[in-house]
Amino acid sequence: MDGTDSSAPRGARRLRRDAEANRQRTLQAAREVFAERGLGVNLDDIARHAGVGVATSYRLFGNKQALINELFEERVEALTMAAEQALASDDPWDGVVGLLTMALEQMAADRGLREVVFSEVGGRPLVAQARRRFVPAAEAVIRRAQDAGLLRPDLATTDMQLVFYMLSCVIQHTQPVSSTVWRRQLTIVLDGLRVRPGLTDMPVVALTAAEEEQVAGVTPSSS
Repeated sequence: MDGTDSSAPRGARRLRRDAEANRQRTLQAAREVFAERGLGVNLDDIARHAGVGVATSYRLFGNKQALINELFEERVEALTMAAEQALASDDPWDGVVGLLTMALEQMAADRGLREVVFSEVGGRPLVAQARRRFVPAAEAVIRRAQDAGLLRPDLATTDMQLVFYMLSCVIQHTQPVSSTVWRRQLTIVLDGLRVRPGLTDMPVVALTAAEEEQVAGVTPSSS
């Protein structure tokens, strides 16, 4: 019981196995090429990196955007799982730190992901899709830490979304010089988020969800 259609001719089963192997090679090549070189590469570049024929890559995926969509979905799934793990953490503060760190590590390691997130056009639908799945899970992590008295109580969900965007901008601009300096800024920010004596009152109100969506370039129709 290996899930193979035993009624299919052996040659057809072999073709399906070969096609799936080529598909996985192409996906892995795309992960590596997008992460290192960004989204400016074309499907021909990815096919060469994968060691498969260009025609095969086009037959499997049709175009580069299909590859981008599938790999971005992987990233969203990983973030959602990280949020679930953060909720299961014994220490709610460790959950906040772990989730934010993991999300930023993804941004630091993958140039293509950064280009999707900061894209003014092509990345907006993908970002809207990611937010629908990830933001509610992240909100639960934040509320848990606040309920435990560990995360400052006047912090809004939209503040955390802007913190992520802010630190992602640090990664985007410092990556050519240092791949790790963003961790210093993360430490500074985390010290400002944690409950401690003498916290400064917030000088203005937080953005509403609709205002933060406008900042992110996500309109109500796309979210």
